[in-house]
Amino acid sequence: MCGICGVFNVGSGDPVPVPLLKKMADTIAHRGPDEEGFFSNGPVGLAHRRLSIIDVEGGHQPQTNEDQSVWVIFNGEIYNFQELRDFLITKGHIFKTRSDTEVIVHLYEEKGEDCFQALRGMFAIAIWDSRQQQLLLARDRVGKKPLFYSYNGKRVVFGSEMKAILAAPDVRRDVDLEALSDYFSLLYVPAPKSIFKSVRKVLPGHYVVISERGLRDEEYWDVDFSQTLVKSESEWCELLMETYQEAVRLRLISEVPLGAFLSGGIDSSSVVALMSRITGKPVITTSIGFEEKEFDELDYARQVAKQFNTQHYEQVVSPDAAGIIEKLAWHYDEPFADSSAIPTYYVSKLAREHVTVALSGDGGDEFFAGYRRYVFDNREEQLRGMLPPWFRRSVFGTLATLYPKADWAPRVFRGKATFENLARSHIEGYFRSISAVQPEVKMQLLHPQVREMLGTYDTANVLRSYYEKAQHADPIARILYVDVKTYLADDILAKVDRASMAHSLEVRAPLLDHRLMELAASIPPSFKLQGTTGKHILKKSLEGTLSHDILYRSKMGFAVPLERWFRVELKDLAHTMLFEEPAHQYIHMDTVKTLWKEHQSGLRNRATELWTVLMFRMWERQFLN
Repeated sequence: MCGICGVFNVGSGDPVPVPLLKKMADTIAHRGPDEEGFFSNGPVGLAHRRLSIIDVEGGHQPQTNEDQSVWVIFNGEIYNFQELRDFLITKGHIFKTRSDTEVIVHLYEEKGEDCFQALRGMFAIAIWDSRQQQLLLARDRVGKKPLFYSYNGKRVVFGSEMKAILAAPDVRRDVDLEALSDYFSLLYVPAPKSIFKSVRKVLPGHYVVISERGLRDEEYWDVDFSQTLVKSESEWCELLMETYQEAVRLRLISEVPLGAFLSGGIDSSSVVALMSRITGKPVITTSIGFEEKEFDELDYARQVAKQFNTQHYEQVVSPDAAGIIEKLAWHYDEPFADSSAIPTYYVSKLAREHVTVALSGDGGDEFFAGYRRYVFDNREEQLRGMLPPWFRRSVFGTLATLYPKADWAPRVFRGKATFENLARSHIEGYFRSISAVQPEVKMQLLHPQVREMLGTYDTANVLRSYYEKAQHADPIARILYVDVKTYLADDILAKVDRASMAHSLEVRAPLLDHRLMELAASIPPSFKLQGTTGKHILKKSLEGTLSHDILYRSKMGFAVPLERWFRVELKDLAHTMLFEEPAHQYIHMDTVKTLWKEHQSGLRNRATELWTVLMFRMWERQFLN
């Protein structure tokens, strides 16, 4: 795991000074504390920060081919690099190291732009082809590794984190108002946008090619939920476990200490179970809990740790954890308000005290319908199918207007929210159900000038574009596809990457092996969501591996007690940041004051809205002032 960055002066051909590359690389030293490397030749400069995992002695970067016409820097791991290396040797390629990075160099020589399809792993890659005078920037299939770039037609600046790009001169910091609107709905900025107009993200499963001919964006992989296969439940279970076990086995390749995150949920517990089965040794596991029992899963984690005799470490996150939010704002580069970044930060810190690599259970919910919201969405869509659109718009729209406010109540009792969703199309209803800040409240939160400049822009279109792309899939599968392309990539994986790399920890996700993802996408939704039970087929395949208590207990999110924190432990800090710090004209502070009063009085729980504003203000102070 590493950090990469670089510059390509496309138009001028001006040389790239090494001091600039070092300045950029220093901003991401936490991603690779072991060593640094640079390459500068003519109009291109590449920089690398290394966290040594494979070929510790010989895997230095940048790496090149025999005649130095191709140079590569790379962040991530290629799990099938040995297989690819053997293939390339038969083709006459000569290797100087045992590293997976050098495999990418020769694979590009052999296959050109088709090389990315052969890679099995997680990666952000920059390839300089001096013969073609072109730079390629590629990102792994589902977006486990980040890759940002700024291109103005004459120069491209890129990096694993946006702060590396901002270290280069003349990168503008004009806020992208559409991205800001997206953030207040989703808690994150969806790719390819960033919070700045001048900076974009390489999309997962894509690569971009930059040369004097301009910039070309190519998609090399996508997951298809529409081509489901017919198999019995037992056949699915057998095939699923076979593929899952292989994905775990591949991710155990390491020359440094390796362990696993353990929440006590199905996904992380199954990873630990398979690790134990494959290695035959106690796995090092780490868990995070809370003093508030409704947020604490440590008892379940201990149960799994005891079952598999792991070397287990745990930590209770106290309310003092709120003090790390300034660090989080810096590490995430742009506004990010998924509060589970706090426990993710702490579990990464705890893991790094014992290992350099940790396996996680990320991806199980999105590919196997594990979130409770899928149950509500499925029921609402079934009801939509029974009623004509005009009836839904008229009747449910009226009921939503008449129904009293009940956003304080559990979702199952929130008639108004249900009516509003049913009055809309499937994807519009789903967008409202996942919006952290409802559209009406968001419009009040944004400064009037921002609202005016946004015009008719609608964040729901971010989800709608993917929903329409999956038009041939089952309604449940279409929503899973939307979440894989948005929430998984830009929230879950971004959260884990920044929180783990803040502590120089590599995190690997077996459930996001692309062959396992393709297999999961081919499983009919009826095997994933049965009634109110999500992950049905995954749970069935794990019977006999995990206990019934773990497999079939109620799902708990990786959440923090924000409602209490804003009224007690976080209150003074939040008040200072929200109301006493100088602000740019993006937020309507009168609305923030109203939300604050409602929350402090106990009238409503406004913790999510306040956290979203607070994290924006924290980011604003560090990156705009």
